[in-house]
Amino acid sequence: MSSTDLGMPAVAPRGVGHLRGEQSFPAAARIALADSQLRRNLGHATRTIRTKRASVVAELDDWEQLRLAGEALKTATMARLDEHLERLEEAVQARGGVVHWARDANEANAIVTRLVAATGESEVVKVKSMATQEIGLNEALEAVGITAHETDLAELIVQLGGDMPSHILVPAIHRNRAEIRDIFLREMPGVDPQLTTEPRRLAMAARAHLRERFLRAKVAISGANFGVADTGTLLVAESEGNGRMCLTLPDTLITVMGIEKVVPTWQDLEVFLQLLPRSSTGERMNPYNSAWTGVTPGDGPQTFHLVLLDNGRTAALADEMGRTALHCIRCSACLNVCPVYERAGGHAYGSVYPGPIGAVLSPQLTGVEDNASLPYASSLCGACFDACPVRIDIPSLLVRLRARHVDEQRSAHRVPSAEALSMAAAAWVMASPTRFAAAEKASRAARLLGRSAGRISALPPPLSAWTASRDAPRPPAETFREWWSRNRGTS
Repeated sequence: MSSTDLGMPAVAPRGVGHLRGEQSFPAAARIALADSQLRRNLGHATRTIRTKRASVVAELDDWEQLRLAGEALKTATMARLDEHLERLEEAVQARGGVVHWARDANEANAIVTRLVAATGESEVVKVKSMATQEIGLNEALEAVGITAHETDLAELIVQLGGDMPSHILVPAIHRNRAEIRDIFLREMPGVDPQLTTEPRRLAMAARAHLRERFLRAKVAISGANFGVADTGTLLVAESEGNGRMCLTLPDTLITVMGIEKVVPTWQDLEVFLQLLPRSSTGERMNPYNSAWTGVTPGDGPQTFHLVLLDNGRTAALADEMGRTALHCIRCSACLNVCPVYERAGGHAYGSVYPGPIGAVLSPQLTGVEDNASLPYASSLCGACFDACPVRIDIPSLLVRLRARHVDEQRSAHRVPSAEALSMAAAAWVMASPTRFAAAEKASRAARLLGRSAGRISALPPPLSAWTASRDAPRPPAETFREWWSRNRGTS
């Protein structure tokens, strides 16, 4: 493919890969909530990141202006995404790179595996990349006999532990230091058997393990935080320097980038490289910002391929409101403030994109019915919008996706669901002041159920579906109408 159609819902492919879970969110979350160690790990890590972020954000008097600028830049870019992508393709090719277009995860995996196989190599080193996690690239490479070595420390921990990432920025956030040490002792060849849980010792063990792989690898695979349309430049922001090793030492570099990551000009990075580090790691700037443009003779990889990934993004782009989820710069700020994520963790979401942004992005990439429970994985408290550096209105998107799910269920099933019947009954009662007043009085009978605890923790079916995951408040002894009549006269 040399080009792609954007904004065409009739032909836009649905996303495939690691975007769906085997269980619904409620079922998976129930298992996660039973793991007290997981909750302690998540609580400690998210509190630490929140505190750091608040400190560095408070240093900037123009933080809200930066957020507004980031939102405006993303909105303008999405409106002309096709033009920017074509300019990016032209600029990359003009500088010696090769551009490939992938409709979905299967096509992207086929492209990358073919490119690696053509080099004759049987192993690659990888920079941390959400896009390659999304498409399941490691598994695709393994299927054809190619070993992928993750080089980001957290991704390495996840890989060695036979695990899945649970956070956009800190994939091993669900692990504590003792668990990491045990993984290293069990899975890392030649590690010191006296390895302790001291962070420096753990990092040095990983460094020694990875250094050998860096020096022998001929092929590297990366993601990209941004792609600059004007110059064909790709940029990766990271904290450890492993990305710098992958982007300079190998002979061949293959970058997989979601099409929404493009920015029109270098000047746009001035905004995003202030927003991203403060919102993600609570730092004023990323320790390493690595940028590369095509091929430079005698310096760095001499073969460069860029794979531009759709995988459901044009379907999201076709929705004027839903496309705002594509503004995400993968900072993870929304995860770190979300009370639902902090208790359930990332694995409960099923998709490689967890937390509030995953709850709106994954259903749009796959189609709402393939991830119907995710839009309900929220209390709609709004903390995610307040934290988002590009002002994605996640709560409004969640409500919109819930409505879309209800509409699709209504059109797919002629027989009304129990929920639909309940809502219709409630609407009938509330439409009449007399009926509503009678229902209020009748509700006082439920006071007997909550007389000991002050709340109702169990109700008979079908109301048991509510109390299975939350308590119901005990009805008051006096209704509001009765209070008003007694204090202010007749109603």
